[in-house]
Amino acid sequence: MIQGVYCSDQQMLTLVVMAAGVGSRYGGIKQLAAVGPKGEAFLDFTIGDAVEAGVSKVVIVVRSSIEDAIRRHVESSLCLLGLESLEVAYICQDEHGPKRAKPWGTAHAALVAAKEVSSSFMICNADDYYGPSAFQTLCEGLKRFDDVDNEALLCGYRLGFTLPENGAVSRGVCQVEEGLLIDIVEHHGVTRLLDGSIVSSDPRVVLADNTVVSMNLWVFPPIMFDWIEEGFQCFLADHSDDADTEYILPAIVAAKINEGLLRVRTVVTDDHWTGITHPEDLPIARSMLANRF
Repeated sequence: MIQGVYCSDQQMLTLVVMAAGVGSRYGGIKQLAAVGPKGEAFLDFTIGDAVEAGVSKVVIVVRSSIEDAIRRHVESSLCLLGLESLEVAYICQDEHGPKRAKPWGTAHAALVAAKEVSSSFMICNADDYYGPSAFQTLCEGLKRFDDVDNEALLCGYRLGFTLPENGAVSRGVCQVEEGLLIDIVEHHGVTRLLDGSIVSSDPRVVLADNTVVSMNLWVFPPIMFDWIEEGFQCFLADHSDDADTEYILPAIVAAKINEGLLRVRTVVTDDHWTGITHPEDLPIARSMLANRF
């Protein structure tokens, strides 16, 4: 049985898991894809690793159409993990804000979880594998967290440990100085060439393997909800008729850093990240996770 411990004597930490993605390129409920040696989904590893690190409550942001499937899966998984008493809440992202076929983005997903969060909160994606030391590293950083309104934490990854074997991806490239996030810029078309170098097509740059990138594993103070809500109204004014543009967390973080309202301490893990976008990514993820235990 996994025993969760608080990250500090004063703090109870909530994990918000963003699981409302459509997964159109995957062709199914990507959040529940069996990737582990015992048929585990990424979500199972995330919850288990987070509780082991110190999380005491989980909020899962879903779509109405997949809520029942995710509830059943999580309840079964918690029994296997010995975590039947863990507090878990479910919120349907598509029941908040204007209707749209595609979710409004990661910042909106965080916003709809606000009513279930009472203090600083950790947030991550449901369809990514972060690795156990990532959550441990973040909670170790949280022990030195001042828990004030203007401080957040980012768990950064080495770019070379986050790239798929084939295809291009987008990555939030981080500028970090003396442990603080100075800026985060989304890079698109990031891929490793045959000669081993890593390039981005937009912007067109060469990136080093050890470049720090964000994979959406953060700890935010409660005021983040206020900032996101304010920004969402402006976003809707500009994009209410746009079917694809997303309201994303890195944009809020970068804006508040530039305004001098937010300090983001950055801790870097050497864990390998993996995820699935297309069906052909599934065997690669399974191979990576085959020897997890």
